[in-house]
Amino acid sequence: MYKIAALFLILLWRLPLAQAQDKAQAVDITPTAVALRFYTSEEDKETLRRYNTRTSLPGAPEARKEVQALVYRLQQDAYLLASADSSFSRNDTLHVKLHIGQPFAWAKLRNGNMSEGVLVESGFREKFYQGTAFKPAEYVKLQQRILAYAERNGYPFASVWLDSITIKDNKIEAALMVEKAFVVTYDSVQVMGGSKTKPKFLMRYLQLYPGQLYNQDQIAASQRMLSALPYIKATRPPQVRFARDKARVYYFLEDRQANQLDGVVGFLPDPTRPDKKLLITGEANLNIRNIKGTGKSIGLQWRRVNRGSVILNGEYLHPNLFGTPFELGARFNLLKQDSSFITVQPRLQLSYYTLKYGKVSVYSEWRNSRVLSAANLQQLKNLSLADARTNTYGLTYLWNNLDDFYYPRKGRLVELQLAAGTKKLLRSAELERSFYDTLDLTTTQLSLSLRLENFMRLGKNSALLTRVRGEALFNDQILLNDMYRIGGLTSLRGFDDYFFYASSFAVGTLEYRLFTAEDSYVLLFYDQGYYRSDLEEVNTQDFPLGLGGGISFSTGAGIFQLIYSVGRSEQQPLSLKYSKIHFGITSKF
Repeated sequence: MYKIAALFLILLWRLPLAQAQDKAQAVDITPTAVALRFYTSEEDKETLRRYNTRTSLPGAPEARKEVQALVYRLQQDAYLLASADSSFSRNDTLHVKLHIGQPFAWAKLRNGNMSEGVLVESGFREKFYQGTAFKPAEYVKLQQRILAYAERNGYPFASVWLDSITIKDNKIEAALMVEKAFVVTYDSVQVMGGSKTKPKFLMRYLQLYPGQLYNQDQIAASQRMLSALPYIKATRPPQVRFARDKARVYYFLEDRQANQLDGVVGFLPDPTRPDKKLLITGEANLNIRNIKGTGKSIGLQWRRVNRGSVILNGEYLHPNLFGTPFELGARFNLLKQDSSFITVQPRLQLSYYTLKYGKVSVYSEWRNSRVLSAANLQQLKNLSLADARTNTYGLTYLWNNLDDFYYPRKGRLVELQLAAGTKKLLRSAELERSFYDTLDLTTTQLSLSLRLENFMRLGKNSALLTRVRGEALFNDQILLNDMYRIGGLTSLRGFDDYFFYASSFAVGTLEYRLFTAEDSYVLLFYDQGYYRSDLEEVNTQDFPLGLGGGISFSTGAGIFQLIYSVGRSEQQPLSLKYSKIHFGITSKF
């Protein structure tokens, strides 16, 4: 019976250390170095030699902790009856009478009443528990796997225990039993705090539907999903309250000032002006998010990149399409490149948020690029520019566990996009009809995009950002108006916006941020890029780089930003003469 009692004590993680002392011989231990000496049987001495135990400690408290740690390690290694039976101090030595005993092993651990689903998810097999050492930590891990499976499937009050325990010759035989208790389903989702977000939207976004089986992993994953929303912030972890067989989930949320109305002004040398006057570029943004607490958002962006070049972008997001967890997105992009060409690119996207694996989207895009009348005729003949229409279908995957949408300090972001479609060259009136006879007017076009970000907290108020972003276009006839445009504040700093044309590129970033407040920081960065431009007549490649620093801080009118950068490439030397300055105010309401 004493062995069964010892087993239950181990399973409950109650590992007492007997510290009875002979009062007649006990003396106070001074804070000087203390030697540790064990007294064991001859058989136990062989076992004790396998453990690296310190025999000289700085003081008595450390010596007793070392004894306690040794007993714990022995018990975790199947010596369940290991104990420090008594101890006494004499001079500068702590004498400990140690009992180790024989290791315990599984004779057999039977499946008592576990279903096939529990067996598969927990990884339990009877053959794993025959003749193997009984280690309490391994048994606890088995318990945790079984309980985790129960919590994921509507049984948060399940319990696991050993039944019909017999011990003979230090071999344990028992039956593993599971009591699921009663099944629990979701009742509702409640929003606590000052957020205007509607519980109905939150329920569908987090996929916590009334009547659905309770899932503890789903509750934990919902915190990550909430951090991906720019317009709310969780003030504390969610709380679950159980009433009979129902679970009500409470989220403590506050609205963030995520609606955006801002403008940015940039100054750069104008190469078309002999008097070297500055060219003023600009950008204006309007974003309205979480309209009436439903998660809907609309955005509009206008940018003037350089003289005669304009960008216009629009976006609309509609979550919970027809009451489902699907999100419908519509985008519109327009690029007018001085007097060379104009490209219109609408896109329709359907997205689904998974609980563990991020956001998956499928989309269709229609791209129409037209050469303007002022384009160079030689460029048309060289197929540098051409009228083209491209229909593309793609797949996008996004994983985001950043701790904050706007000012992350730790976490990762992964975004991958694959697309395929057909590109059709359109005949130009500027060229003879026979020019197109030797061309393949319809071709297959593939594209690949990758973005990896990692924020690592370096201290209480600083973080290091490492980022890699790249895109590649694959087609037999790549045009100048097909290519990606890189350069500027959002891609490769130290250069004008859209400075480079690239059929494929990659940009690596190393950025240090020192936070002076929750929403203010100074930064130092280094951008290293690579790009290729594969045209019909000319192929170029380069390794441009950019470096600099900046500051972002809150004011009464909004967030003020100032970025200073310099860059180097084959087209631009590393010189303060070509430095770039961007500043502006971001107003949120």
